[in-house]
Amino acid sequence: MSITVIAAYALGILLILFLGRILAIPFKIVFRLIYNGLIGGLILWLINLVGAPFGFVLPLTVWTALLVGFLGIPGVLLLVALHLFFPGVVM
Repeated sequence: MSITVIAAYALGILLILFLGRILAIPFKIVFRLIYNGLIGGLILWLINLVGAPFGFVLPLTVWTALLVGFLGIPGVLLLVALHLFFPGVVM
């Protein structure tokens, strides 16, 4: 094998590694949003399960799901605080 063929293979491997690293960043963001949404949804479900006998229920709407998906557990805490301070407002 000549040096140009070896250099071409090395350059191709480096290019694949570089593109793989660039494409991995958006997947990390998507997986983080999915993870936050699942954990937040589980916590919302637990809050509704425990709070229902006491009359405290957080609605599961598109907006609450988006808030929890972006913020995770702090989003759930924000929803609880909003529901406590503004009980008549529909989220």
